[in-house]
Amino acid sequence: MTTKPKIFIDGESGTTGLQIYSRLNQRDDIELVSIDASKRKDATERAKLLNAVDVVILCLPDDAAREAVSLVSSSTVKILDASSAHRTAKGWVYGFPELNPGQREKIASAQFVSNPGCYPTGFLACIRPLIAKGLLKSNFPVTVNAVSGYSGGGKNLIKQYHTFHEQQAGGESLYPYGIYGLQFGHKHVKEMHYFSGLASPPLFVPAVGDFEQGMLVQVPLPLGILDNPPSGEVIYQAVADYYQSEKFVQVAPFQDSTLLRDGTFLDAMSTTGVDAAINGTNIVQVFVFANDTTKEVLLVARLDNLGKGASGAAIQNLNIMLDFPEGLGLY
Repeated sequence: MTTKPKIFIDGESGTTGLQIYSRLNQRDDIELVSIDASKRKDATERAKLLNAVDVVILCLPDDAAREAVSLVSSSTVKILDASSAHRTAKGWVYGFPELNPGQREKIASAQFVSNPGCYPTGFLACIRPLIAKGLLKSNFPVTVNAVSGYSGGGKNLIKQYHTFHEQQAGGESLYPYGIYGLQFGHKHVKEMHYFSGLASPPLFVPAVGDFEQGMLVQVPLPLGILDNPPSGEVIYQAVADYYQSEKFVQVAPFQDSTLLRDGTFLDAMSTTGVDAAINGTNIVQVFVFANDTTKEVLLVARLDNLGKGASGAAIQNLNIMLDFPEGLGLY
């Protein structure tokens, strides 16, 4: 583009919107456009702005995101939706460039791109290579256990945990860990199922921990149910080969205990060490652990739920959509 592309973040005051705005506001190759605070609910004013820019980034609740899309009449405005409203919708391209060969090209040429969810990003990074390469059949029963920092729950949960911290005044955490989604049907499951290539949805058990950013997504594979189970090394090599040329998906060495705290613990986050360095980045790390005797394999993805799980992925997709260097403004 000969002129700076205009970008409108609809919902820039939300958790993801603020993160995206902060990242883009430091760049001089784009022009950020904002709506007057008093006119945010004015449909006419919003429609005017939505149709006057090059790219709209939606950081809204699902229903509001659908409403925003309905206001766009221009065929030249590109839309990047960070909500879960359009992730499996017809006519929308899934914004996970590393998911499949050719995915980048689809993102680059699309008018409508849906940013992936944080949990699905970790899950798909682990499972997609194995399905694509035929190491697991589509009918393999898959379970996903995951824990995220509380920032993944948005402003209300962040406020709740900050209040907890004030109340405990340095004491033991009131709510260190809790699972949720116990009625099943979490909104991310449809996305996980749709893009994994699995015949049935995975069993997903999410959790929140008393830390602000970071997440672990665990996919245990009981390979003993297979007639001829692949070895852990074969599983690892398939994942490593799949992402060998990728900058933002990093596959850790097989069974490497040097990346574990005290050689034992794989932490979602900490104040020191390799895992702390993941927060604030657009990187997802993938780990493969195995015991060939018991025929058990564990794949784990570690990422920043606000980075590769949200705002970082949005910047990566925006760069692709604008034909900019993919890693611009990312680390």
